[in-house]
Amino acid sequence: MLLSDMGADIVRIDRPGAGARPAHDVVSRGRRVVEINLRTADGVEQALALLAKADALLEGFRPGVMERLGLGPDVVAARNPRLVYGRITGWGQDGPKALQAGHDIDYIALAGPLATFGPRGAPPLPPQNLVGDYGGGSLYLVMGMLAALLEARASGKGQVVDAAIVDGSASLLSLYMGRLVRGDWRAERASNMLDAASHFYRCYETRDGLYMAVGAIEPQFYAEFCARMGLDAADLPQHDRARWPEFSDRIAALFRQRSQVEWAAVFEGGDACVAPVLAPREAALHPHIAHRAVYRDLGGVLQPNAAPRFSRSGQGVQGPAPAAVSHVDEVVAGWTL
Repeated sequence: MLLSDMGADIVRIDRPGAGARPAHDVVSRGRRVVEINLRTADGVEQALALLAKADALLEGFRPGVMERLGLGPDVVAARNPRLVYGRITGWGQDGPKALQAGHDIDYIALAGPLATFGPRGAPPLPPQNLVGDYGGGSLYLVMGMLAALLEARASGKGQVVDAAIVDGSASLLSLYMGRLVRGDWRAERASNMLDAASHFYRCYETRDGLYMAVGAIEPQFYAEFCARMGLDAADLPQHDRARWPEFSDRIAALFRQRSQVEWAAVFEGGDACVAPVLAPREAALHPHIAHRAVYRDLGGVLQPNAAPRFSRSGQGVQGPAPAAVSHVDEVVAGWTL
């Protein structure tokens, strides 16, 4: 989806009978789909005909599956030496767990990030599948693919990009690993400035049961936050860790006195770093989010718009999930080397 939104012509190979995707399958938007039986010699040859003209291949099987199908990196490179071969798995292409099943929660558990999420004294709280599958997986894969494609333009040679979710998820912890060594970060959950322990970086409930997010880290922003709350920053020394719970209680009591809309108005137009916590459908209606068209309606399905944005070449959703299956011959005929 990300590569398609940035202009790539994406063709997905499905097994026969898989059919088209429903319009609400947002992550399948902006591509074509062909059906090929990769368990037959004819099917493998059809796939290789596509790959002979393609710039890149993405596959998410367990290690060894593509090799057994006759579509491993060496075979593909023999047909198309400049092709970049992207492989995404949870555990990576090698290692003791490489062939085992797993899901996002398992990968971020073993790699380290899961231990940092959730309240103190309770089980870790999985952040949906945003940190593993998407953050440490897909985004690192896309970054690696784009870097390898750039290198291939210079060298004329493709290579394998091994994107393991455990690798990328651990990489996301880099800032905090350094802070642990410096001693200004604690390993325990909900004990630090950015994990809801501090009174100036957390969410507070409003009178109507909704929430406001506070991120007043810098001193000048913290001073403005306190002023707009009707507090004197000198009475709430920002980095007095021992008093963080006390300060949080005082601020929480104030937030419960007004609705979310009222508090949003209090902080609008300033630098206190406070925002209402909105669900996606509400977020799409916010003036700033609407101005940037962060969300769009496509075929009656509200979905995130293409990101990031390009000043010259542009970007955009190329269409909904494919409503029909394409023919391999048409795809091959349309691609030129």
